Amino acid sequence: MKTAQRISFGESGCGRLWAPLVVAAVLAVLPFAAGGGTARVVTELFHYITLAVMWNLLAGGAGLLSLGQHAYVGLGAYLFFALAAFAGVPPWASVLLAALCCALCALPAATALFRLRGAYFAIGAWVAAEACRLAFAQMEVFGGGSGKTLPIEVIKAVGEGRAARELTAYFFAFGAAAAAIAATYILSRSKHGLALAAVRDSESAARSLGVDAHKIKLAAYVLAAFFAGSVGALALLQKFRLAPDAAFHFTDWTVMVIFAVVIGGVGTMEGAIIGVVALFVLRQWLADYGSWYLIFLGALAAFITLKHPAGLWGILQKRVNIKVFPLRRILRPRE
Repeated sequence: MKTAQRISFGESGCGRLWAPLVVAAVLAVLPFAAGGGTARVVTELFHYITLAVMWNLLAGGAGLLSLGQHAYVGLGAYLFFALAAFAGVPPWASVLLAALCCALCALPAATALFRLRGAYFAIGAWVAAEACRLAFAQMEVFGGGSGKTLPIEVIKAVGEGRAARELTAYFFAFGAAAAAIAATYILSRSKHGLALAAVRDSESAARSLGVDAHKIKLAAYVLAAFFAGSVGALALLQKFRLAPDAAFHFTDWTVMVIFAVVIGGVGTMEGAIIGVVALFVLRQWLADYGSWYLIFLGALAAFITLKHPAGLWGILQKRVNIKVFPLRRILRPRE
């Protein structure tokens, strides 16, 4: 007689919640205790954490190696500008609406891109992002190739004074990063997360078991587009200057994010976060070395990929068995 079995998680997520809660509490008081320069750097850190967690969901969760997520970052920035400057929508609402519009734009984009596989999908996503950059660079209403600054009315609506505006940008970015982590964690621990992992490992096998591969990949892609759009809007909310080359910057918004996930550990949420922190630490240390900085980052990524494919988080796991976001599933006999 066959024994009934059930799938459960190897570790309980509830018992580990104290760690992210403590970190969140520290980050909540950081802008009041630290200087403005530190708050600005941490705000940018939140942007990269949001992008890294979402790219990790696509690549490590769904097997979608996208090189075009900067398309939604730039689109989110331009939509925020249009809503806040032209339509008079309040800044906080403009961020949310811009992100929602990016998610809606991802639906037709996915219809075309999902016809491609592997490297073709990656290159197709990058070409689509470059096409968006060139298109917005031709729009004089947004300042063309030189860009445009947000109207003073919008800047004042963000906050009275530089300190208030920086505080608003900080907590908006903090909220976006926390929401991205929470959404990814909840999705990954659900039955949809299990279906996503099955599609990543073998799409044909997952389809044979009744998994709607297109639908589950589309959900991950749209979710990633939503948060990428929010990052674009929040980056503009922080800098107040819109330009196509900056909004659709391939190196800043895609290459550096991929580097962070690779060195941190593809497929783990902890790895994506640690990779971003490591990227910022290296940037601070090596900023004075010019192009050698990028050469070192490339060499480090190659070394990690060849020698330690599990990334920095995998190296840490070999020494200390800690799981902040446990996602491992175990097949147990049903009682």
